[in-house]
Formats: sequence, structure tokens, C-alpha cells
Amino acid sequence: MFDFEKKQVIMTPSPSPPPMKTSLVTLDIVVLVVYFLLVLAVGFWSMWRTKRSTVDGYFLAGKSMTWWPVGASLFASNIGSGHFIGLAGSGAAAGIGAIAYEWNGMFMVLLLGWVFLPIYLSSGVTTMPEYLQKRFGGRRTQLLIAVLYLFIYIFTKISVDMYAGALFIQLALQWNIYLAVVLLLSITAIYTVAGGLAAVIYTDAAQTLIMLVGALTLMGFSFAEVGGWNSLMERYADAIPSVRVPNTTCGIPRDDAFHLFRDPVTSDLPWPGVLIGMSIPSMWYWCSDQVIVQRSLAAKTLTHAKGGSLLAVYLKIIPFFAVMLPGMISRILYTDDVACADPDLCKEICGNPVGCTDTAYARLVMELLPAGLRGLMMAVMIAALMSSLTSIFNSASTIFTMDMWKTFRSRASEWELMIVGRVFVLVLVGVSVLWIPVVQASQGGQLFIYIQSISTYLQPPVSIVFIMGCFWKRTNEKGAFWGLALGLVIGCIRMLLDFIYPQPQCFEVDDRPGVLKYVHYLYFSMLLSAITLIVVVAVSLVTESPDLNRYLASPGSQGWILWSQRSWCSQ
Repeated sequence: MFDFEKKQVIMTPSPSPPPMKTSLVTLDIVVLVVYFLLVLAVGFWSMWRTKRSTVDGYFLAGKSMTWWPVGASLFASNIGSGHFIGLAGSGAAAGIGAIAYEWNGMFMVLLLGWVFLPIYLSSGVTTMPEYLQKRFGGRRTQLLIAVLYLFIYIFTKISVDMYAGALFIQLALQWNIYLAVVLLLSITAIYTVAGGLAAVIYTDAAQTLIMLVGALTLMGFSFAEVGGWNSLMERYADAIPSVRVPNTTCGIPRDDAFHLFRDPVTSDLPWPGVLIGMSIPSMWYWCSDQVIVQRSLAAKTLTHAKGGSLLAVYLKIIPFFAVMLPGMISRILYTDDVACADPDLCKEICGNPVGCTDTAYARLVMELLPAGLRGLMMAVMIAALMSSLTSIFNSASTIFTMDMWKTFRSRASEWELMIVGRVFVLVLVGVSVLWIPVVQASQGGQLFIYIQSISTYLQPPVSIVFIMGCFWKRTNEKGAFWGLALGLVIGCIRMLLDFIYPQPQCFEVDDRPGVLKYVHYLYFSMLLSAITLIVVVAVSLVTESPDLNRYLASPGSQGWILWSQRSWCSQ
């Protein structure tokens, strides 16, 4: 219970949470071994299909990929272990609202294939910062974007996926979470460092199939156990834990749990923010993030790149049914554990006093599935983690090598660039591991919401700069740089305030500053985008026009000029 005079939670006697089923048995281990042999076989086979000793061969897979591995890799790079853990956890905590991020991405990946890719391909670039350097000239915008991309990868991608995958292994095998992280990273680094993008894309394609088979299997078991769709709708509202803080909302499911568009003022995901504030960082992720665009740049033709985008769109329909709804079912089946509402009890159950909803998917796997299938789902989670991490590692090393190292070492040989790219992966891993405790404690235990909130603080300025650079010829380097710089300063201030004043738990008074308490992060995304846009336009108009003759004289830029002249957006 809750003592309002002392403002603290007092534990009421309750039975200890039942332990999960025993860890993996022999048959599960056999399935895992077969999985690892399959991945290594695909990885080694793909290594010999391209020339890994060249920059194009290592970082762009020799530009030889067809549509199906490109599309599978786009999906696998996006659906990491953070999705399996975080999306299911958000479903358990707050209903279907967070799936809007997935469905919003379906439209954005089509924009990538039909609007942005023709520009990038005609420019002949390897990285997104390199595109900005060709478009605007100078080096400072390129370097600023490169540093920002690495920053985003550490805080919203690598550390999140490592934590999510390690959390699953910790729950399944009762290992220390950092031991699990080290083991996963050691396996992942083998073919990422050795094989380059070709190995990453082909292993992503194999792991996409494994993920789909495993996730759909667990979905079938989950719906059979809960009694079908109607039972899910009826029983979710009653999934209230037996121990919770009285006279508060702790542990009570949201009334709008099955609403996609929610109240614009009081809800956790206001509908105007979903439509606009969510779209801007989503456009950055799908249309200008190195991890995603690099897969499309590896396609042999624009037609194959578009085909890959279409395949990714169809695959992105699946997470709602195969990940989010099972997370909601997990809350129904294991209410006292997954939806625990008391900090001390949550600490006892999952080691995180903020909440245990992020254990929803792992709980289903260990409780519902028979031997063999548990091993398959373990392989699914590791596949999701490895496919996401390998993609990020390869893209991050590409950015550091081609946009930062090469800037200061313009005469570096290809051998030197290969060594630098591989060594940087190890540095990136070390920094990301140190960030895991912050991830663990953020956003009320909802991992997926942590990812999205940080994204809205850092990504909108980048989206605006890319949009203006692609579709308004008057945008110059000064406008792009100062718009980006000011936007990032404002975004970082909001992000720091979020860490200094964390979201209060359900029994605590919300005494955060007004900018946090009353300005939802999706509304902040809209505000930040508007500020960046105003600065880019104003500075570009009061300074000199960009020299279009310089673009015509640079390799690949004729395609950008011709395309932009045909586009109505350039008028």
C-alpha cells in the first residue's frame, strides 16, 4: 500500500512471483547450434561473392544486390531485438498506440524508394553525410551530421538492442546481463568485421525468415492460450495486478488501449503528434539514415532498390500481429509479473523497479512454447539482435571511416580505411555498453517509447536539412549548417532535461518543468522542426545563393540537378 504522509510505498504481503519454466533443454540447444551454423555458413558464403578489399565491396556490397535481400535486410535492420522486447512491452503497458510508429514507417520507406533514392544514386555517394557535402560544399555540415549519426546510433540503437537481447537471455538462462552482452557482441563481431555489407545483407535475409517463422509460431500459441481476438479485447481491461498502490492509476490498463488516435491533450500518444510529429523523425530514419539507405544503395539498379522498399513495406505489417498483440496477451496471462505496479515487487521480479512490461515477450516464450520451439525463439531473438547490430556496426564504421577519418587523412590507402572501419566497431561497442544502465531506467520501463522519445529530440533537424537540400535549390551551406546546429542544441537541451527530470512513476507527483510536463515529445518534434525550417530558410535567403555550376562540375551531381528541375518541390 501507499503511505501518503511519508510519500512512500509500503509492501503488502504477497506470494513470491512464480519462477519461469526451466531454461533451455538439450533439444533447444540443438536448435540454437543449427541456427548459428546456418548464419555462419551464409556469412562465409556471402563473403566470397564480393570484393571485400575495396571500399565499394566492403561498404556497399559491390552494388550487386537484388530486390529480395535488400528488402529483407531493410526489415531485419529495423526489427531488432529492441522491437521484440520494446514493442511487446509497450503493448502490455499501454495498448496498441505505439504500432503507429511501425505503420508510419510503411509510408516513409515508399518515399525512400520513389523520391529520395533517385537523388542519392545519381549523386554517387556512399554515405549520407557525403551527400550533404556534395550538395552544399564545405566540410562542417558533413562532420556535424557524421558525429550526430554516431551519437544517435549509440543512444537509440546499439545500446537499446544490446540491452533488449541481453534481457531476453538473462530471463531465459538466468545469466548476468553484462555477461550476456559480451557473449552476443563477440558472436556478432565475427562476420561484421570480416565480411562487410555483403555478409550483413545476406545473413539479414536468412534471419528475416527465421524471425518470421518464430514470431508467427509464438503468435499462434498466444492466441490459442488466451482464447482468440474477442477474449483479448475483453480480458485486457481486467488485467490488473493484485498488488498495487491504492488510489492511483498504477497497474490499471488504459481506457484507450485499443485506440490508435488518442486524446490530443491528455493521452500518451496525442493524435496530432502521431500524424505530424511522428512523421518527421520517421522520415529521417527511413529516408536519410545511413543504416537504411546503405542497403538500398547496395542494390544493382534503382528498380531493385524500389522492389526492396516494397518488400519491406509488406513485411512491416507483421509486427502488430506477431509482436505487439502477443505482448498484450502476456499481460493477460501473467498479470502480476508483467504488469507489476509496485517498485519493490518489480525489482524482485525483473530487477527493474520502474516496471516489468518489457519482459512480456520473453515470458511468453519461456512459459508457452514446448522444448525445441523455445530454442527456435531464442534463435529468433538472437537473429533480431544480430541483424540489427551488424547493420548498425557496418553503417557506423562506414560513416566514421569515409566522413571523418578520410577528412583528416585524405591520402589514406584503401587498406588503411578497411583497418580503421573494423577497429572503430570495437570502440563503438565499448561506449554503447556503458549507456545500458540509462536505457534500463528510462521512460517508465517502456523500451520502445525510450527509443522514440530520444529520436524526436535529435532527428527532426536532420530531416529538415535533407528535405530542403533535396527540394529547394536556394538552400545553401550556411542555412543548412546553422539550422542544423541550432536545432540540435535545442533538442539536446530537451533530452538532458528528460534525464535530469525523469518521468514520475504512477504514485508520484509530477513536479517536472512545464516544458516536460505539458509539451509532449511528439509536439516538441513539431516545434523543433518548425524552428529548424525557419532558420534554414532565413539564413539561406540573407546569404549568397549556392553556385549551381559547381554541382554540374562535380561527379554525379548532374542527376541531382536534372531531377530537382523536374520536381515540383524545387520551384
